[in-house]
Amino acid sequence: MANPPKIFDTALIAAHLARRTPGANNFVLDLVLGDLEDRIGTLIRDFPRALIIGPDIDALPTMGQSASASFTYQRLAAFAGPDDLTDLPEGPFDLIVSLLHLQAVNDVPGYIARLRAILAPDGLLTIAALGGDTLTELREAFLAADSLVTGGASARVAPMIQVRDAGGLLQRAGLALPVADVETHIVRYANPFALMAELKSLGAANPLADRPRRLATPALLAAAASAYAERDADPDGRIRATLDIIWLSGWAPHENQQKPLKPGSATSRLGDVLKG
Repeated sequence: MANPPKIFDTALIAAHLARRTPGANNFVLDLVLGDLEDRIGTLIRDFPRALIIGPDIDALPTMGQSASASFTYQRLAAFAGPDDLTDLPEGPFDLIVSLLHLQAVNDVPGYIARLRAILAPDGLLTIAALGGDTLTELREAFLAADSLVTGGASARVAPMIQVRDAGGLLQRAGLALPVADVETHIVRYANPFALMAELKSLGAANPLADRPRRLATPALLAAAASAYAERDADPDGRIRATLDIIWLSGWAPHENQQKPLKPGSATSRLGDVLKG
């Protein structure tokens, strides 16, 4: 099988993460961790062996809580090696959680398949990744600025996974009961430069392998900021940034899992139920 195209420079991502501003408030990770706690907390399930993967290992939780029991996470750093995923620990795991990693993986189907391979029967895989319309305002602003200043276009904001494609990725990996949904947040900043500064402080600068090799000029940045403010500013002058967090979950197949009924096996008509 041919190797997947190299869209993201994982070594560059690791370098960006290593240069993060000490003590920077990672509100995106805080949102994801809060949502993860709510989602796991509704499950009446024990997780004797649980693995959690993320780009900031020190910020990942060591303990989790389901509706029935507390459990311990084994933590694994994302972007710690030259590949999309560092060497995985030996499974099987009853729960695998991947946070804010999938959006910068070159081989997405392969990544999910590798996690599926160390999942115990009836084990749960949960993934949270940036996707959808995340930073679409910044992307459009840079496209307009590049067209104005350079007469062309350059890749400056990473492509995003769409939620409509996500469920198929889980099924392709052989996971049962796949679910894909999206949490949309609108974040506001004083100006586009404040947004760019925060992305840099979080180690989230341009991660693309096919990125422009020359630094953005002051003229380009000014044009991008102007285009951003013109398109996506509120009446008070602050600008909006879209943040879509896509959640994926699926279970390793097991004979005790619920299964869909066979076509034609219904014992009542939908019209009769609605009338009732």
